[in-house]
Amino acid sequence: MKDIPRFLAGFKNFQRTYFCDGNTFFSDLKQGQSPKVLVIACSDSRVDPAILTGCEPGDMFVVRNVANLVPPYEKMPGNHGVSAAVEYAITVLAVEHVIVLGHSCCGGIKALMEPKTDQLGEFIAPWVKIAEPALLEVNAKLMGKDAALRQYACEQAAVLISLENLLTFPWVFERVMRGKVYLHGWYFDLEKGELLSYLPETGAFESLVGRCD
Repeated sequence: MKDIPRFLAGFKNFQRTYFCDGNTFFSDLKQGQSPKVLVIACSDSRVDPAILTGCEPGDMFVVRNVANLVPPYEKMPGNHGVSAAVEYAITVLAVEHVIVLGHSCCGGIKALMEPKTDQLGEFIAPWVKIAEPALLEVNAKLMGKDAALRQYACEQAAVLISLENLLTFPWVFERVMRGKVYLHGWYFDLEKGELLSYLPETGAFESLVGRCD
C-alpha cells in the first residue's frame, strides 16, 4: 500500500507548485482548455507522454489505450471512446498537431504477435487486431528474422496504421488536406532513450532526439 501515500505526497507537491502561495497558474485553465496538440499514446506505465515531453497542465490533450491504436472511422453503434476523444480534439479544441506515440517493449503489440488466449481476456485480442495489417506486413518482410527485430518493426508499423486510420475520419482528413492539422508518427525507444519520428520522404523512422552521449 506504499504507493497510495506516495501518490498523495506527489499531489501535495503538485498543489504547492500550481495552487499555493498565490500561484494563479490554473486561473485561466479553470475557464477552459486550448491545447494545440493531441497525443495518442499507449497506456503503458513507462511512457507517460506529459512526463516524456516535460509538459505543463493544459499543454496537450491525451488519449491513452493499449498499443496507442486508432480504430478506423465507423458509424456502427458502440462505445467509441478513442473516436470520441479524437473528434473532440479536432472539432472542438481545434488542435493543430496529432502525434501517435508508439514505444518499444509494447505489451499490446506483443499480444498481437504472440497471442495467448488464456491471458488476453475478453477485450485485448479484438482491440489489438486493429494493428493486424502491421503484423501481416512484418511477417511478409521479416519472416524468419529475430523476434525482437520483428516486434520493433511491428510497433513502428502499428503507428503508421493508426495514422492511416486517422485519415478515415472525414473531419480529420479535411483539415489535413487544408493544412489545418498535421499528423506525426513518433516512437520512443525506451531501451535506448531515443525518440524517433516517421519521415514520409524516407519511408522510415529517423532519430528526432538521439540517445544520450
